Amino acid sequence: MCLRVQPGDITQKGYEKKRSKLIGAYLPQPPTANGAAVVRCRLQHSEGAPGRALHSGNIGVCDIREAAVRERAPSTAGNRPLFYFRFGVDQALPPERRAPVPPASSTRYHRRRSSGSRDERYRSDVHTEAVQAALAKHKERKMAVPMPSKRRSLVVQTSMDAYTPPDTSSGSEDEGSVQGDSQGTPTSSQGSINMEHWISQAIHGSTTSTTSSSSTQSGGSGAAHRLADVMAQTHIENHSAPPDVTTYTSEHSIQVERPQGSTTSRTAPKYGNAELMETGDGVPVSSRVSAKIQQLVNTLKRPKRPPLREFFVDDFEELLEVQQPDPNQPKPEGAQMLAVRGEQLGVVTNWPPSLEAALQRWGTISPKAPCLTTMDTNGKPLYILTYGKLWTRSMKVAYNILHKLGTKQEPMVRPGDRVALVFPNNDPAASMVAFYGCLLAEVVPVPIEVPLTRKDAGSQQIGFLLGSCGVTVALTSDACHKGLPKSPTGEIPQFKGWPKLLWFVTESKHLSKPPRDWFPHIKDANNDTAYIEYKTCKDGSVLGVTVTRIALLTHCQALTQACGYTEAETIVNVLDFKKDVGLWHGILTSVMNMMHVISIPYALMKVNPLSWIQKVCQYKAKVACVKSRDMHWALVAHRDQRDINLSSLRMLIVADGANPWSISSCDAFLNVFQSKGLRQEVICPCASSPEALTVAIRRPTDDSNQPPGRGVLSMHGLTYGVIRVDSEEKLSVLTVQDVGLVMPGAIMCSVKPDGVPQLCRTDEIGELCVCAIATGTSYYGLSGMTKNTFEVFPVTSSGAPVSEYPFVRTGLLGFVGPGGLVFVVGKMDGLMVVSGRRHNADDIVATALAVEPMKFVYRGRIAVFSVTVLHDERIVIVAEQRPDSTEEDSFQWMSRVLQAIDSIHQVGVYCLALVPANTLPKTPLGGIHLSETKQLFLEGSLHPCNVLMCPHTCVTNLPKPRQKQPEIGPASVMVGNLVSGKRIAQASGRDLGQIEDNDQARKFLFLSEVLQWRAQTTPDHVLYTLLNCRGTIASSLTCVQLHKRAEKIAVMLMERGHLQDGDHVALVYPPGIDLIAAFYGCLYAGCVPITVRPPHPQNIATTLPTVKMIVEVSRSACLMTTQLICKLLRSREAAAAVDVRAWPPILDTDDLPKKRPAQIYKPSNPDTLAYLDFSVSTTGMLAGVKMCHAATSAFCRSIKLQCELYPSREVAICLDPYCGLGFVLWCLCSVYSGHQSILIPPSELETNPALWLLAVSQHKVRDTFCSYSVMELCTKGLGSQTESLKARGLDLSRVRTCVVVAEERPRIALTQSFSKLFKDLGLHPRAVSTSFGCRVNLAICLQGTSGPDPTTVYVDMRALRHDRVRLVERGSPHSLPLMESGKILPGVRIIIANPETKGPLGDSHLGEIWVHSAHNASGYFTIYGDESLQSDHFNSRLSFGDTQTVWARTGYLGFLRRTELTDANGERHDALYVVGALDEAMELRGMRYHPIDIETSVIRAHKSVTECAVFTWTNLLVVVVELDGSEQEALDLVPLVTNVVLEEHYLVVGVVVVVDIGVIPINSRGEKQRMHLRDGFLADQLDPIYVAYNM
Repeated sequence: MCLRVQPGDITQKGYEKKRSKLIGAYLPQPPTANGAAVVRCRLQHSEGAPGRALHSGNIGVCDIREAAVRERAPSTAGNRPLFYFRFGVDQALPPERRAPVPPASSTRYHRRRSSGSRDERYRSDVHTEAVQAALAKHKERKMAVPMPSKRRSLVVQTSMDAYTPPDTSSGSEDEGSVQGDSQGTPTSSQGSINMEHWISQAIHGSTTSTTSSSSTQSGGSGAAHRLADVMAQTHIENHSAPPDVTTYTSEHSIQVERPQGSTTSRTAPKYGNAELMETGDGVPVSSRVSAKIQQLVNTLKRPKRPPLREFFVDDFEELLEVQQPDPNQPKPEGAQMLAVRGEQLGVVTNWPPSLEAALQRWGTISPKAPCLTTMDTNGKPLYILTYGKLWTRSMKVAYNILHKLGTKQEPMVRPGDRVALVFPNNDPAASMVAFYGCLLAEVVPVPIEVPLTRKDAGSQQIGFLLGSCGVTVALTSDACHKGLPKSPTGEIPQFKGWPKLLWFVTESKHLSKPPRDWFPHIKDANNDTAYIEYKTCKDGSVLGVTVTRIALLTHCQALTQACGYTEAETIVNVLDFKKDVGLWHGILTSVMNMMHVISIPYALMKVNPLSWIQKVCQYKAKVACVKSRDMHWALVAHRDQRDINLSSLRMLIVADGANPWSISSCDAFLNVFQSKGLRQEVICPCASSPEALTVAIRRPTDDSNQPPGRGVLSMHGLTYGVIRVDSEEKLSVLTVQDVGLVMPGAIMCSVKPDGVPQLCRTDEIGELCVCAIATGTSYYGLSGMTKNTFEVFPVTSSGAPVSEYPFVRTGLLGFVGPGGLVFVVGKMDGLMVVSGRRHNADDIVATALAVEPMKFVYRGRIAVFSVTVLHDERIVIVAEQRPDSTEEDSFQWMSRVLQAIDSIHQVGVYCLALVPANTLPKTPLGGIHLSETKQLFLEGSLHPCNVLMCPHTCVTNLPKPRQKQPEIGPASVMVGNLVSGKRIAQASGRDLGQIEDNDQARKFLFLSEVLQWRAQTTPDHVLYTLLNCRGTIASSLTCVQLHKRAEKIAVMLMERGHLQDGDHVALVYPPGIDLIAAFYGCLYAGCVPITVRPPHPQNIATTLPTVKMIVEVSRSACLMTTQLICKLLRSREAAAAVDVRAWPPILDTDDLPKKRPAQIYKPSNPDTLAYLDFSVSTTGMLAGVKMCHAATSAFCRSIKLQCELYPSREVAICLDPYCGLGFVLWCLCSVYSGHQSILIPPSELETNPALWLLAVSQHKVRDTFCSYSVMELCTKGLGSQTESLKARGLDLSRVRTCVVVAEERPRIALTQSFSKLFKDLGLHPRAVSTSFGCRVNLAICLQGTSGPDPTTVYVDMRALRHDRVRLVERGSPHSLPLMESGKILPGVRIIIANPETKGPLGDSHLGEIWVHSAHNASGYFTIYGDESLQSDHFNSRLSFGDTQTVWARTGYLGFLRRTELTDANGERHDALYVVGALDEAMELRGMRYHPIDIETSVIRAHKSVTECAVFTWTNLLVVVVELDGSEQEALDLVPLVTNVVLEEHYLVVGVVVVVDIGVIPINSRGEKQRMHLRDGFLADQLDPIYVAYNM
């Protein structure tokens, strides 16, 4: 449906100007006659019929004047009111008496601007409502984000009894999270209807892209015409190709100039529609896994932001995008602020000269006056401390500290020393006595929390503080001392990180009485330190803020004046009396004024949240000190108690009133308790910080007509540090209340948070700074930090200092509003700067909590912090979920939180984690220990039960996707400018023709002839020795024995098998001597042998089908095996796995005929087939290659020359003898070269890991061959046994070469750890090397006996992704160590070619390794004879250069480097480095990634990851990790895996799959079968513990 927009109408006025501008680039706007645009609008109204045209009035009309105001140039912006402060009357009315809001229609509520309807409701509820309304639309729909799948065992419904009830309680210490509960806001339900339409649009409108900073500047007018052509179709059709979610360059970056007064509407991306659940585009969807991935792909299809214009270039084309400043971002425009002075601190005549003097005065003139009443957990008064008792006991403590610790000559504590005060929260009296005792003794108290266990959250840091303060004595109470953890001997153990302490109990009965003549020295307040208050920083470290005696006294005076305290008033204190507001009011100022403090312990609040209100009534208290959480709990617990009367209160101090979200608690509390005598002017929020003490406090007034000031600020403006009264976007606003005026005797200003402390402008948010006597003076022992915080000299824009006195930074962000009212909008500690915009953790907490207040997560059990990933901060939210919530609930809640935060803050959440109730680390008063939580998250020990990561939407600074450059053609070779490669990359082994050696076997073309010749000339020479698992010789074969057995097998094939020459025979034998005899028997009979690994008796179901497949594909006419395996092949288990009737005839070679063959077959032509070599490649392809007689002989000769093999040699082989080089070494080489092979079946190492090395040592072997799996078995299995092996006489010093036979990049970490481990047993580190072979050529490189040692180079991984080789120093960032794959064999030539263009490459390029050699295989053997495949792989020619030579393509990427070393023949040595298989390399964002590199990073990410495999699916990177640990740890891995891949590879992980150990399939060579794994994943066969789909 189209709707015509008249000039001057504004559709969807809720869109921010930015957002519509941002999206303008994607919408068609053909110019129409009257200059307005016809806008295609898809409005989803709850009841609008699809075809009905809507009158624009229903969408929301606003006056053209307003539109003009909004578009007005900045020059006139100064006339705008900067603050929207209301001092109106309706604020004070109870909700029932306010004018009702007439709903225009049930869901669409159109508001006139003039009606002032936004004032009809408490502005503070709007946040909750905004969020509720924003989410209302999503209630019914399914999310487009796939839900993670979880193994059932992880979803255990824990019984409710297992949980202790509300440590919901626990509003976090600085709890930014308390909102009016819905019971307290009768209007909220109708409000959410009013705003529902509104927010649904805002949410639909906001893509999940996280920045509203658009980079679309106003372009030329031609843009509109282009726009029409380019965007002719707005609806993107489904194409069959899966979308590339990993790149986001928009094809056309179009700038649109918006006509004044009209806004572009945009198609709302459907967030929660079932429509998005299609099957994969052109990808067959086989299961729920792939459906989920497809769903994810669809979610990610939404257009991303247009790319940013400029990038910073790292040392190497490293294009991490930097956020460019948004040209339209709000900038401060006000005048420079002036410092604001508080009222004069009036010195009253009877104010004492010091606090101790006050104590002495009250203790002597009114000893019976109550000072402190403590409560037990039933709310009964436990103990009343009078001023007389406080005075005498403090004196006693002072005397004992000074005189009874240590000796007379050497007292332990002298005046000025620091002493720890360790008292529990339910014992304020003992703590108060000890505190004043210290003041009287002139020692410095350091009040800290009681360490409950040795590993308390943050306790270690407190220990560091005590250590740095030089504390040696801790004062504590009897009960506390008994409760401390004790060692078996009754000693109190030293806590982790704590200094050695003497614990001193301060109960009177344990102390000696001071002598009559002893009297504390009471002097006037001076600059000595009075006490040290601890402060926990953002990173978890603990600092001690020192407060001098004069500051202490002045602070008490200032509080007395500001709060109007008078003698003998009663004050109820719920706060922690050890620090902050609780200490200042409840311990210090109270004594100065002889007040009576009723102390409510935290334990009582947990049991009875109304206790403080009851005490106010009971004692007719004038003042109460609370936090907003205490008000919130009181609201939740309040059930219309009759007897409550709060009319006695003249002041309700809200200690965290500076928290932006305390306003809702204050409002809701007033709302409920106004009828109980609570007056509005009584509520006095204050702002405080450990450094500046009380920063500001609202004064109690008698004038109830003067409602408090509040500002409704644009959240968007705040992210840029600018104050904008919100006028257009009603959703994302922050309502703040003032925290009153500056303290008496203080000066305040706000300065820019970073850099030079320059004064802010009047409409700019800055850090508040205070200049006063009553502030802290230093961080104890940290002069540098002290200078930056306590000695700040703010300057004006011209650079002149504001005052000659230093200011103290408060750590609070805010501004001074009209009338000198102070407003705080956040804390420096909670600041998160995400792509240049500042967000406050508290604001995000509040939005998350408003999603479903109280239903799903516990209030106050939510932590928000940022982690740095890929050079930007990323927001992480961790919340405790209620024990009764289901998987569906939690996922629903998480998706809604993401939408709400995106819509209200325009920022993406990187990770949202839910943990079980009561598992987050707590601060002593039950809040969440933020830094500890962050630490747990980063080290992967948070153990969440649900995780949702959104890296696709959050990470916007990935490097630009690579654009492929046109390749270098023949012309550039002729001109000689081969780009950055000095020479064409080619190399060769020694020339076979020129090597003179006395090789007798060269006379024979065929191996069968060599064996006959050896049987005649050296009949008793032992060729093979097979060892059993005990290391003793199981059997051996001499030349003549082998010859005779082969003859008998040949007879058997001809007579019993009736085989013709050229028939194929499958040899299914365990590794051993039978296999060798059967192989030569086939050659004698003229048959073609195929070696096949026998099925595993314990695992027939998976191993037998492979045997069957090879037998069928190789077209074997007959199958030879041992009697045992013969039975196995015909067993019932086998019948269950395959069709046993389809086996070819099976010959059992255990009973052989006695006669010899008439004649031994001699092939007519060396190019006829000798044997077939079948193997499963790493990509899971079964490929058989044909080896002719000539190639087989050439292969054996090449190895003989490289390894200098002679009949006198012994070689130990611990390899599988079924394919590749393993088979050749096991079966062929000994016959050709005549050396003795000691055969060690790798399977025997499982029972005896030392078997191979002991055999090498015992037989004094100089050359040995093994596989990576054997090496890994030895490294893991023998790691701790090197000493005992040495004792058994294991000596590896004779080993000259130990070669790992492999078809992959050398595993450098494994070979190095193997060398290091066995160095003590004599193994020379240079002996360990690797070989390289592949399907087309079974051995290209092999470290021989002569020649230089294998070299290692370090290459830049980032360059490698661009197929370039750039050598770097060891240890440089992004460096990847690569080891040479052994020396190139004689007769082998290698060239590096471009796999696409087939052109030769320079030696600084990564390309495909092509090989030319006499022992290349002659082709693939397949049933279908797929010739095109074969011809390409086995006979390729270069597209230019040497176009005559025929090469075989290995399918592996690598590069050649000429080293400084020299070969045996004096030439400089060329080293070949294999990087990885071409089939496995993943093309992502235009770059080439090798799975192994990503896997290496992931394995390092967490100690529980034992193995990892990665693959791609429709351009999503899937990471599968094997978890060695409890299933609870599974979800810890998701963020860590995502982080490490982003940081090190600049890739966003699409899916993280956590599986059990052993799920990742590995072939016999120890290589991962990633494609098998991928198939298993897509077919949903992995039984994963957890699958996370990253958004």
